Amino acid sequence: MSLDALRETLPAYAKDLSLNLSSLANETTLSDQQKWGCFLASAYGVGQRSVISAVESAATAAGLSPEAASAAKAAAAIMGMNNVYYRALHLLSNPEYRTLRAGLRMNVIANPGVEKADFELWCTAVSAINGCGMCLDSHEAELKKAGVPALQIQAALRIAAVVNAVSRVLQAESGAED
Repeated sequence: MSLDALRETLPAYAKDLSLNLSSLANETTLSDQQKWGCFLASAYGVGQRSVISAVESAATAAGLSPEAASAAKAAAAIMGMNNVYYRALHLLSNPEYRTLRAGLRMNVIANPGVEKADFELWCTAVSAINGCGMCLDSHEAELKKAGVPALQIQAALRIAAVVNAVSRVLQAESGAED
């Protein structure tokens, strides 16, 4: 399925999402790798199959390398774990848990197989979808250290927001528990 075909499956009440999906696919604030990696990480972060399929097709057509695609999926995977863990630490009123070693493997963060800033951007997008403020702050700080401008970080957040909303609308409309 293409992004255009995906847009056509959206109901009339989600026209803004369709328009935003189109404009973000054509956005130029991010490099193609950053943009399509963000789309892919966000799609995997939400996990709605038709959105994943359309985004994978668009990312491949745009030339996203297999290494970058794998890294984007890894960002979604590791943030799926980290966002739950670190959001819980943030929400727990007992500060003792924040002093304990996490004891979770996170090797991919140190060696993602793509430029570190691109991976951090994708982790930021997935962290926004998963609502982890601790991870958002951590990844945004790394991006700032790498010299990534706020407009690029905002673009990643916009992609995450739209991919999330499109996925949720399609899930609700299908009645499925993707």
